[in-house]
Amino acid sequence: MAVGRSLADWIRLPAIVTTALALSWTATLAVAEKAAGDYFVHSLPGAPEGQLVKMHAGHVEVTPESNGNIFFWHFQNKHIANKQRTVIWLNGGPGCSSEDGAMMEIGPYRLKDENTLVYNEGAWNEFANVLFVDNPVGTGFSYVDTNAYVKELDEMAKQFVTFLEKWFRLFPEYEHDDIYIAGESYAGQYIPYIAKEILERNKQPSAQYKWKLEGLLIGNGWISPPEQYEAYLSFAYEKGIVKKGTDIAGQLENQLRICKTNLAVNPSLVDNSDCEKVLQDLLRLTATKKNGEQRCVNMYDVRLTDTYPSCGMNWPPDLDAVTPYLRRKDVTEALHINANKVTGWVECNGQVGANFKPSTKPSVDLLPDLLKEVRIVLFSGSEDLICNHLGTEALISNMNWNNGRGFELTPGTWAPRRDWTFEGESAGFWQEARNLTYVVFYNSSHMVPFDYPRRTRDMLDRFMGVDISSIGGKPADSRLDGEKVPETTVGGVAGNGTEQQNAEKAKLETARWEAYRKSGEIVLVIVAILAAGWGYCVWRDRRKTRGYQGLAGGDNSSPESRPGVSQRGRDGFRNKRNARDIEAQDFDESELDDLHLRTPTDAGLYSVGAATETDDDDEDDEDTEREKGKARGPGRPGASGSS
Repeated sequence: MAVGRSLADWIRLPAIVTTALALSWTATLAVAEKAAGDYFVHSLPGAPEGQLVKMHAGHVEVTPESNGNIFFWHFQNKHIANKQRTVIWLNGGPGCSSEDGAMMEIGPYRLKDENTLVYNEGAWNEFANVLFVDNPVGTGFSYVDTNAYVKELDEMAKQFVTFLEKWFRLFPEYEHDDIYIAGESYAGQYIPYIAKEILERNKQPSAQYKWKLEGLLIGNGWISPPEQYEAYLSFAYEKGIVKKGTDIAGQLENQLRICKTNLAVNPSLVDNSDCEKVLQDLLRLTATKKNGEQRCVNMYDVRLTDTYPSCGMNWPPDLDAVTPYLRRKDVTEALHINANKVTGWVECNGQVGANFKPSTKPSVDLLPDLLKEVRIVLFSGSEDLICNHLGTEALISNMNWNNGRGFELTPGTWAPRRDWTFEGESAGFWQEARNLTYVVFYNSSHMVPFDYPRRTRDMLDRFMGVDISSIGGKPADSRLDGEKVPETTVGGVAGNGTEQQNAEKAKLETARWEAYRKSGEIVLVIVAILAAGWGYCVWRDRRKTRGYQGLAGGDNSSPESRPGVSQRGRDGFRNKRNARDIEAQDFDESELDDLHLRTPTDAGLYSVGAATETDDDDEDDEDTEREKGKARGPGRPGASGSS
C-alpha cells in the first residue's frame, strides 16, 4: 500500500507523527490544566435570597508525588476602601479545618440549621477578600496519601507557599493586594512560619512579584509553649476553677514541676506530653457528677461545662449543623470537591495531628525578626483556658524585640492598656508598642469571632487602616479611653442597612449613566468620522463625473445601522460589560469601588482514612476522636486540643 510513496514522503512522515503527538499532548495538558472559571461557585445550597457573595473554591495540587491537594474557599470583598486587601485565614489543631472559620466565625454566612444559611453581621469580607485554606494537607477538604502527612513546621510553610504561588497564577488579580494572614490556636505556630517563608521567598531573584505581606493576626494563639503550659494553673487559680492549698492544687503543682523539668531538658519542643498532662489532670480532677453524669469545665469557654471527657469538644453548638451541611452532596459539588477526596468532611483529622511532630523551634522564636518587617496583632478571649491570655501576656513580657523588652516604651515605662468600648459597651483593652498590638476581648471564648464578629472586624479594619470616608453607611462607635477612634467599621448588618443600600444604588446608577454617556460620545465621534468619509467619497465622485450624481446607487441607510457604528457604539459597550465577568454575569458592585475609591497611586490512600471508608464510618470515627479529646488542641492525640 505504501509502494507509491516517494522517499521525501517517508522522510516527512516521522516529523508529521511527532508533530501530531506533540499537539495531542498539548491539547491533553490544556484540558487538564484548570482555569479560574473552573473554581467559580455558581450557587451555594441554603444561601439567603439576594445576590450571592462572589466566591471560588476547590483544590490546588502542592505535592503531585503524594497526591497532596490543598482546599481553598475564597470570598470576594464587598467594598474596596482605598486599596485592595486579602486576608488569609487558618484554623489550628493541628489538623482542624478552616471551614470552622468560614462557617462559624468570619465568613459571610453562618448556618441557622444544616439547611439554612444566614448573613454574618461581622463578616471579614466587608473590606477585604478572605481566603480560607485547609492547611496542612489532610485537613478538612484537603487530602494526601496517608503515608505523606506533614511532620514539620518548615515543611508545612514551604507547601503553603507552593499553594500560594499556584493560587496567584490562577487569580493574578489578587497578587498585588496587601496581604494579611490571620488565624487562631495552633495557627499561632503556622502563621509565623508561613510569614518567614514568604519574606524569604520575596528576597529570591526568581520571585517575579514581591508579595506585600502587611500584617499577621493571631487569636488565642499557641505560640510559646513554656509560658502557655505554666498559665494553665495560673488561669485556673484566677478563675476559681482550682483553689490554692487544696489537694487538687497540690497534684497539679506537682505535675507542673515535672513539666518544667522536662522543658529544661527539651526547651525547643512545640508539644510536650508531660506538660499536656497538666491540662488533662486539671480537667479530670475538677470534674463533678451532676444528674448521674460527669461534667467538666469547657476548656474553650470556662463559663460553660461539658460532659467528661469531652470538656469542650462538643462546642460550639453551630458545629452540629456544620458537619452535615459540608457533607451534603450538593454542597461538595458546589465547592468543586475532587473525586479523589473519598471521605466526608471532618472538623479535625486526628491522623494529621498524630503525624505532626515538629522538632523545629516554636514560633515564638521567630517573632522578634518578623516584627522588624511586619506588624503583628495578638488577641485573646478572656474566658479561654487552653490558649489563655495569661500565657500570651507572659510571652510578650519575656520577649525582646525592636530594641526593647515587652511593652516597655522607655526604661521603666510601659505602654498603657487603653480601655476599649464598642457601641457603648466595655469590649476589652488595647496595648501596643514597636509593631506589636495586643487586644483582649472581655467575656469571650477561644473563638473570639464566634462571640463578637463585629468587634473582631473593627479590630481588623483598624489594623488594616481601612478608610470608609467614601463608602457610606453608619460607622460603629468604637472608642479607646473614651476617645473616638478613626471611622473604619460600617455599622448595621454586614453593611446591608438601608443607608448603605441606597448609597450603593446611587453609585450603581451613576456608573451606568456615566458609561452610557461615554458610549454615546463614542458613537457621535464614529458617526462624525463616517460622515466625513462619506462626504469625501461623494466629493471625489463628483470630481470624477463632473456632474451632480448625488446619492444615486449609494447607501441610504442611517449611520447607526452600519455594522461599524453599532459594534463600537451601544453594542460595543454592552459587549464590554458582558465580557467583564463571564462567571457571574451581573453588574458587580465591586467595580463601583474600583471606579470611585481607588487613588491614582493604587495601581490512592487519602487522608481521614482509607479509600474504602464510608462517610458513615467517618462520622463514627469523628465522634470517637472528639470523645477522646484528640482533635482540636495543641497537644497530641489523647490530649485536649484547640480548633
